[in-house]
Amino acid sequence: MRHRNTTKKLDRKKGPREMMLRNLAASVIMYEKVKTTEAKAKVVRSVVERAITASKQNNLTARRRLLALLPQKKAVKKLMEVLNEKYKGRKGGYTRTVKLGTRQGDGARIVQIELV
Repeated sequence: MRHRNTTKKLDRKKGPREMMLRNLAASVIMYEKVKTTEAKAKVVRSVVERAITASKQNNLTARRRLLALLPQKKAVKKLMEVLNEKYKGRKGGYTRTVKLGTRQGDGARIVQIELV
């Protein structure tokens, strides 16, 4: 039974879905805003927010957890050095999504996910 399991599949198998979300989260952290579909943005929001919250501990354990989560070391470095200080006084809500319209080819809703 799947009571209260809320994982969004995004029409992908487990391995490719997790890697796509990890790469998208690293891109949001590196560039601070990314255009993507609304469904992907809703799923990646929790990954980014958990990563920023973990980086606020600013210790070796948090750095190692982030290195296991994010594929790019530059993203971890930016989290630990830049974004850690930026969001020190903020308790949550580090991301925002702005609706941009629909994609020409398939009509998918496109949003811009950005760090606040």
